[in-house]
Amino acid sequence: MVEHEAVVEALRGVHDPEIPVNVYDLGLVYEIEINDATVDVEMTLTSPTCPIAGQMVTQAENAVEAVDDVEQATVELVWDPPWSPGMATDEGKMKLQSIGVSVPDSSGDSDGDDGSQSAEQSPF
Repeated sequence: MVEHEAVVEALRGVHDPEIPVNVYDLGLVYEIEINDATVDVEMTLTSPTCPIAGQMVTQAENAVEAVDDVEQATVELVWDPPWSPGMATDEGKMKLQSIGVSVPDSSGDSDGDDGSQSAEQSPF
């Protein structure tokens, strides 16, 4: 049986070469669907103009296929909703802040979680 956490850990091994944060903690992974030995991942990139988009997809697929019991992995690249730094995990936000990226404060009420983040421009 394919473990969700094992897939997450595999995706944490995939990095955009320009950003020292993995794709999972950056918040680029939108969905992980496991059906028996098949894993489908829906993810985005920090920018639709990323010159290595194909390489990132291949790296993510290879990482997931290396997980025990995974026979096939498919990564679908999507652009909606657009990525913003506020989508990162807490660990990812700390890493982004450490390299000087402004990250919205996730504490407090839900203001900013209504899609308004999508209007932000990617810093990358």
